[in-house]
Amino acid sequence: MPTDAIRLDGKVAIITGGAGGIGAATARLMSMRGARVAIADIAFDRAQTVASAIPDALAIHLDLEDEASVEAMVAQTVSHFGRLDILHNNAALLGPDIAQADGNIEHMATALWDRTYAVNVRGTMIACRAALPHLRATKGNIVNTVSSLALQGHMIQAAYSSSKAAIIQMTRAIAASHGRMGVRCNAVAPGMTMTPALREAFPPALRQVVEDETLRDQLGDPQDIAEAVAFLASDAARNITGHVIECDGGGTSHVPGLGGFRAFFEGMGQ
Repeated sequence: MPTDAIRLDGKVAIITGGAGGIGAATARLMSMRGARVAIADIAFDRAQTVASAIPDALAIHLDLEDEASVEAMVAQTVSHFGRLDILHNNAALLGPDIAQADGNIEHMATALWDRTYAVNVRGTMIACRAALPHLRATKGNIVNTVSSLALQGHMIQAAYSSSKAAIIQMTRAIAASHGRMGVRCNAVAPGMTMTPALREAFPPALRQVVEDETLRDQLGDPQDIAEAVAFLASDAARNITGHVIECDGGGTSHVPGLGGFRAFFEGMGQ
């Protein structure tokens, strides 16, 4: 394997949810490593702003609830750049109002559940379906953003976490069905990541609870997740497919309540 296998020279990538947070960081990093990027987001003005600071980037309006919009995103990218090598499915239904409404199953609104699955699962499926013929042609790959919540039980965000778990299974299914066609498919599972949206949605006290369970001395930021995505999208990860990379600062790697144990033993001077 060449020593520069981490590079993305000559490749074309679509990043959904690319107007901010993890998506914008990933678009900038992939561009720095040689890729040409299409930044797709429902917030088209913000996507244009991000694209304007990246050489040869393309901004695309994307509504994941609209099948035609998702298919047009892929078609527009291929028409503009002539090929497609990487699909990073990063967009999801987020925001403070959504986070507050997405609680436990007993109090779940059917409309919120349906919309979460329409955006996160159905939208991702349509994007993969539209991209796969082009990815077969280029021996390309898909990287899906999921969540550490898809791997754990929690008392909140039942719709979001279960939708992300569905995407994990979709990841494995595509890896299995298309691996011998030269297409890889992986997922990155961030823990709580310090994006502007998260700062707005979660009170500092709740963020502190998660930070206490993190093995690093701080929560991750969008650049941390972008590095994992860009690695999986590169030839350096050519032997990795059908897997979920947990990029959560070790938050899911230990026994529950580690923060409480740490405080106890620190109080004893150990």
